[in-house]
Amino acid sequence: MADLKSYINTLNDLKFEDMYQNDFFLTWEKTFDELKATWTVADALRYLRSHNISTKVFDSGLGISLFRDNSTRTRFSFASACNLLGLEVQDLDEGKSQVAHGETVRETANMISFMADVIGIRDDMYIGKGNTYMHEVANSVEQGYQDGILEQRPTLVNLQCDIDHPTQAMADALHCIHEMGGIENLKGKKIAMTWAYSPSYGKPLSVPQGVVGLFTRLGCEVVLAHPEGYEIMPEVEGVAKKNAAESGGSFKRTNSMAEAFKDADIVYPKSWAPFAAMEKRTRLYGEGDTEGIKALEKELLAQNAQHKDWCCTEELMKTTKDGKALYLHCLPADINDVSCRDGEVEASVFDRYRDPLYKEASYKPYIIAAMILLEKFKNPQKVLEELEKRGKNRIFEA
Repeated sequence: MADLKSYINTLNDLKFEDMYQNDFFLTWEKTFDELKATWTVADALRYLRSHNISTKVFDSGLGISLFRDNSTRTRFSFASACNLLGLEVQDLDEGKSQVAHGETVRETANMISFMADVIGIRDDMYIGKGNTYMHEVANSVEQGYQDGILEQRPTLVNLQCDIDHPTQAMADALHCIHEMGGIENLKGKKIAMTWAYSPSYGKPLSVPQGVVGLFTRLGCEVVLAHPEGYEIMPEVEGVAKKNAAESGGSFKRTNSMAEAFKDADIVYPKSWAPFAAMEKRTRLYGEGDTEGIKALEKELLAQNAQHKDWCCTEELMKTTKDGKALYLHCLPADINDVSCRDGEVEASVFDRYRDPLYKEASYKPYIIAAMILLEKFKNPQKVLEELEKRGKNRIFEA
């Protein structure tokens, strides 16, 4: 862990001014300097907290969270990030709000934002809907601010949408940066983002899409592996190819898990639903076709069951670089004979990587806090410097 001055010096060499009073939707919409600033601020906040220095930059204010899908890690990471900076969290439960009675997005966005500084949204289940909704919320509060309704413009953090899971991918990358000894050491590393069997259906595409969309920015040799019929969004593949060409890395797709694992430095076996099926499910929900949804679920479970051999096994791990590839997962994983009979990973593999997996997850609160800090403060270097100078103990010491 470097000292705070080194983090501030790194920030001084980066251009990230456009993050101020802005939102964080997709990683590939950010410049490389902006991504690096996010990782740097995350590390700086972690440094301060580890040295018992309070990082509360807000004396009051709200962080509004809206989760349209189940969540443990991301929900608590957002709450932890807001608390780290001094914000209280208020969950928006749409079932208990006027949204259920037809309140418009514009009205809801403004009504919840009178004293809010940040809004975090998870809306990942329906193709073409989640990211669009987030933009509608952001546009609504921007208009409210411009019209003088809101005293401040709440910034938005994408806590997972139908396209990307930026807080997860950024935390994954920061974990790899530390494990590999620096961001420069990721260049040329092979990462296998592979589909893996799950006894459930409908897992979002945003994790694999977030990984291929981000790690191709780092000069990695990214291999996307899945059985035929489990394609991700074609436009995200296009983003990955473009990123790889610009960074000096590579992007490749294969229908062989073994090929992806061969000599890989990092492996990320994770189930997801086929893009075409997710599109169909979105249409069925829009039409209110309950029977059609049940039929689709049955069809997809049967399709998954044909690929139980897509599992992260000890044998496959032996084929990775020196048999010691870094195993990643966003959690919870489907673990053979633990959480299910057949799943994404053998129990012995998961157990061996349990501590690194938990460490991987631990970066997410700091990533979210860094996104908020960069969006809300024009000069984060000065903020960090003043926090250290103030030296207020996070935990009281007599």
